[in-house]
Amino acid sequence: MKTFTALMILLFVLFSGCNEEKVELGQETMGEFAPPDAYLPGEKHPYYGSENEWNQRFFYEQAEDYYKRRGQREMLELMKGKPEEAEEYCRKQLADNPDDLESLFNLAVALAHLGKIDEAVSTVKQSVDKGLPFSRYLAGPRDMLKPLTDSDAFKKIASNYDIQLIHGPMVGRVTDHSASFWVRTLNESDVQVRASESSSMSKPKLSDVGRTSADKDYTAIVTVDGLNPELVYYYEVLIDGKLAGSKIYQFSTFPAAGSKSKFSIAFGGGAGYVPWHERMWNTIRDQQLLAFLWMGDNVYINMPEDPNAVHYYTYYRRQSQPEFRKLVSSLSNYAIWDDHDAATDDVWLGPYKDKPSWKMPLLGIFEENWIDPFYGTKEWPGTYFNYTIGDVEIFMMDCRFYRTNPFADNPTMIGPNQKKWLFEVLKKSDAVFKVIASSVPWSFDAKEGAKDTWNGFHKERGEIFDFLADNKIDGVILLSADRHRSDAWKITRDNGYPLYDFSSSRLTNEHYH
Repeated sequence: MKTFTALMILLFVLFSGCNEEKVELGQETMGEFAPPDAYLPGEKHPYYGSENEWNQRFFYEQAEDYYKRRGQREMLELMKGKPEEAEEYCRKQLADNPDDLESLFNLAVALAHLGKIDEAVSTVKQSVDKGLPFSRYLAGPRDMLKPLTDSDAFKKIASNYDIQLIHGPMVGRVTDHSASFWVRTLNESDVQVRASESSSMSKPKLSDVGRTSADKDYTAIVTVDGLNPELVYYYEVLIDGKLAGSKIYQFSTFPAAGSKSKFSIAFGGGAGYVPWHERMWNTIRDQQLLAFLWMGDNVYINMPEDPNAVHYYTYYRRQSQPEFRKLVSSLSNYAIWDDHDAATDDVWLGPYKDKPSWKMPLLGIFEENWIDPFYGTKEWPGTYFNYTIGDVEIFMMDCRFYRTNPFADNPTMIGPNQKKWLFEVLKKSDAVFKVIASSVPWSFDAKEGAKDTWNGFHKERGEIFDFLADNKIDGVILLSADRHRSDAWKITRDNGYPLYDFSSSRLTNEHYH
């Protein structure tokens, strides 16, 4: 009997237990919100917008309640050219918690912008002594840190560190015979990976040689081929022909395509940066998994404009975490985004691929920081893709990039082109199990009264479910995230077997529903 074991990390149990404490969010205003340029001539409804107010409240109101927002607020003040305000807010946070590493990091940057280089460098030393990886200062955002990193005093400290590998390696695109590896380097560099079945690294297989580039934020992806299925491989990273440290990593290749197999994967969303919850990556890693599905709200940016220092800072602080780096180096990673990564809360980005002007650049920064098999189609890009593990095929959906206004007539969550793609790949699939992953819950009851989940797109969900019935597609399992908790929903159908929606979205968040 062919077996598929999906490991669901029940964070509500792991971290909350029976704790009934509620987080007060204040009065939310729900409705149809958008900036002026979202209203096209003659149109009543904005083509892009949000079910919540369109502003930067996350970095001010929410900063008092949620740790993940405080460092972003500090960086935002710096980006706005207000280092005095950034310094003041950093010092306020440090008065409450002298060990707050993010505030020490941003304080060092603010002081450098104010010309207080000696004090800035002293703050760098203090933060590193308290546990901040020195590589944080090398990662950047580079333009924002230039007053600090260009100083002679900082360069003197940096000369004591030999760090070429800034972020990664991250494993992805694994098959039964190959694997790819994402890295970010200090400088533009040649990158290669060598992998072996032996921890002594004997008879290694070599990847192609890739080169990181400044226009890709110093990232590159290389691939090792000629591997064997269902084996543990050890690997090393070489930068400009030299070993990047002494660390040997390991991962496992997938079962042969279509073969009988038993394996475990995990999935989840809601990964706001909270230092005391970062141990979650160790919890997941301990499960001996083949893959992890990042289901959206992976880092929480909430900045719907061209990529800037806040976007980069938000990615870097997570990617620099030792626990995160250990996890992503050990299994195959697959990521889609949701509203807080794509733009802002409860967002719909509209039917166009190139409007608003910041839409494609935001997809670009997502691509720079993940290692998915592909990103939609050439004509209609996005964070949707499919891949197989043994006799299981997984279909990851982008529920934001082509979503249209749910307050207008005939809204769509995934857009006609992604839907056409989904139907085609589902119909071609001969996998025993077909896992369809949505960043928001499939169940109408998961967020009653709101239009942000499939509850706002009844007709389209019905079209997808009818397609499964009409084409006699068996073995479908639904996954979702978004709601800051773990659920299991049974969805009955008049024209088919019940579908089960397994939802998990409280990886590291403080706030839960």
